[in-house]
Order: sequence, then structure tokens, then C-alpha cells
Amino acid sequence: MPADLAVIGLGPLGLPLAQAAVAAGIPTLGYRTGPEAGSLSPAELRRMLSGGFRPATDPAELGRVRTAVICAPTPRGVDGGLDLGQVEAAARTLGAHLRPHTTVLLESPVYPGSTEDFLRPILEEESGLRAGRDFHLAYSPSRVDPGGRAFTPATTPKVIGGLTPACTESAAAFYGRLTEKVVRARGLREAETVQLLETNFRHVNMALVNEMAVLCHDLRVDLWDVIRCAETKPFGFHAFRPGPGVGGHSVPLDRTGHLGGPLRMVELAQQVNGRMPRYVVQRAAALLNEHGKSARGARILLLGVTYKADLADRQNTPAREIAIRLMELGAAVSYHDPHVPSWSVLDRPVPRADSFYEAAADADLTILLQQHRTYDLQGLSVKAQLLLDTRGATPTGAAYRL
Repeated sequence: MPADLAVIGLGPLGLPLAQAAVAAGIPTLGYRTGPEAGSLSPAELRRMLSGGFRPATDPAELGRVRTAVICAPTPRGVDGGLDLGQVEAAARTLGAHLRPHTTVLLESPVYPGSTEDFLRPILEEESGLRAGRDFHLAYSPSRVDPGGRAFTPATTPKVIGGLTPACTESAAAFYGRLTEKVVRARGLREAETVQLLETNFRHVNMALVNEMAVLCHDLRVDLWDVIRCAETKPFGFHAFRPGPGVGGHSVPLDRTGHLGGPLRMVELAQQVNGRMPRYVVQRAAALLNEHGKSARGARILLLGVTYKADLADRQNTPAREIAIRLMELGAAVSYHDPHVPSWSVLDRPVPRADSFYEAAADADLTILLQQHRTYDLQGLSVKAQLLLDTRGATPTGAAYRL
């Protein structure tokens, strides 16, 4: 069966798109750009293959589809900005096989202006075609909620912006096959800036509530009760909850590339969020001291080392820095995570507990970093000698909260 769609990049952005396309009955080609983090269970892969999904290794196959979506990762580079190297590689591979009338879409997080000023020249150079005349070019910010159940690709509105009005309509026609609602932006840069705003909104609000967590601890105020009360306000407030740090694939941007100056609020938010792992370790050491123990030689159990609940993904997880800082204090660190069978920090394997009940009972301090559904938090609060809850997940009064 010939493919109708090529998804280039099968990581945390591309794989959900490929799954949604297959579920919508679109024959889909999947092309990997590298050792991506996306993964499928054997059952999920069988369902996709039977539904019209086909992995590809021959780049020539990319020239046989009507729509190609680039979902290559754009991690933070050594200079702190976005590294567009994998987007460039994907564009050159696609461009070398691009045919007229193809719709090319970019979903990778990029700086505003990148689709037109960075991606377009590469595609035109490699293909000899002209965007807006020979092929359609558009941008759509990815709106993936890893592990989330409330919103599916079909129920999440999709924003699109094209190089020309015709490009926008071609992109809208494609995404209209996947979602109930398509939102047209004025153009490429507006669509790209939507992604910038949505990502930074999350990080800035997380920084605010993380800073409030530190303040409320100093004031001996129950932040979780404050949030519970504040979120009853039906307007002007959106509840965020503190945590041990911010992880995931969504990189906050405190600058907008060569087109604009720094975003001071986002820059400050990164500083606040970046301090949270250190703050968790400080609280852990203080709790041990209050109970007549030293961090040096203490047995500390970390519960949940992924960046998000009920996922195996450890991308930018704050658990790593927390483990490192605890080890530097001389603590004996172990972990439990139902989604992570093995874990290494600084090339040193961290001992994994088979039973988190028994491990919590044996540990001098247990730190809940991630609230996986499989955790019986009521039982944990009874078993643990000393429990620091960074998620506010345990019953009130059953643990020390962040």
C-alpha cells in the first residue's frame, strides 16, 4: 500500500502524530532521524502495522507521499539555544527527494522565523523547487501531552500557519483529517510563536509556584491548601503545582533567535526551576538533621525517576541532579520506578529496589519525586520512616511536603 504521509522523526513528537494518522486511516511512512526516544509496545506496533504504518529506511520513499511532516528533535545546544542540526539533516534528506505539489510541514520547536529563513532555503536548494509555488510549506506547533488521557489528537485543536494562503489551506486540509478543529494563524511566524508562548507559559507558571513553595515553607504556610483554595476562583487563575524541577522535551526559550532580544521573564523562570533539585536536597538534608541523622551515610530512596508520571521517559528529569547532589553529600541512594528497570547516574548504576514498601521501611528517608498511578501513597506514608513528598500527593499530615 503506498503511503500518503511521511513522518520524519519518530521521537516524542513524531510517534504520536504517526499513531494519530494511522488511527485516522491514513497510510503512514515512518522515517527515523536518529536514536529517538519514542517507543512502542509490541502490541501498539502490531496495531499500527495492521492499520497502514510502515517503517522506512530508504529516503527515496519520502518522495512518494503527498504530505511530509518533520518532527525532528531540537534539543538545547551547547550555547543554550536550540540545536536545529537534526531539522537540517531531515530537511536535506527530504529535499533531495521532494516532488512538486507535496505539502511539507514542520512541527519541531523552533525560533520564530525558522521555517521561512532556515528550513525553506534548504528544501529549495536540495530539491530545485520553490516553496509556495511548487510545493506547500507550513508550520504547526506540536501539542502532545505525553501520558495524558484527557485530550487526544482528535480533540486537541491544531494551529497551522503557511508561507502563503494556499499553503495554509493545504496544511489545514491535512490536519482536518486528524482533529476536530483547525485554527489558522496569520502566517508561519505567528504559528511558530504560538509554540514559543505555550512552552514558556508552562515554565513561567511552574517557576512561580515553585518559588511560592519555598516562600510558604519559610512562612510555615501550607501551599497545597493555598492552591486548593485559589483554584476555586472561576476566572483569572490557572492552578500549577510545585515539583522537584522541570523535565521533559519542551525547552523554554528565553530568546527568540536572531530576530529579537531576550525574554527576561523566561530567563528568570529557568533560574528558579533550575534551583529546585538543589532545594529538594537541602530540604532532605534538613529533615535528616531534624531527626538526628546526617545525610552522609543515610540510606535515601528516590521514588519515581521519570520526568512525568506513568511514563518511562527520563528526558531532563530532575531526579538525576537530585541523585548526584545526594551522592556528593555521601548518601547511599537507591530508587524505585515501575517504568525504569535500570538507571545510571554519572555512569554509575543506581541500585533498584524490588519492593518500594520494603525499601521505604528500610530507608532513612524516602523522597517521592514522581506520582505514578501504581504507588499506594497511603500505604507508603505508613511504611516510610521519613517521607518527603515533592508532589503533594500523600494524605495531608502523612509526609513532609515540599
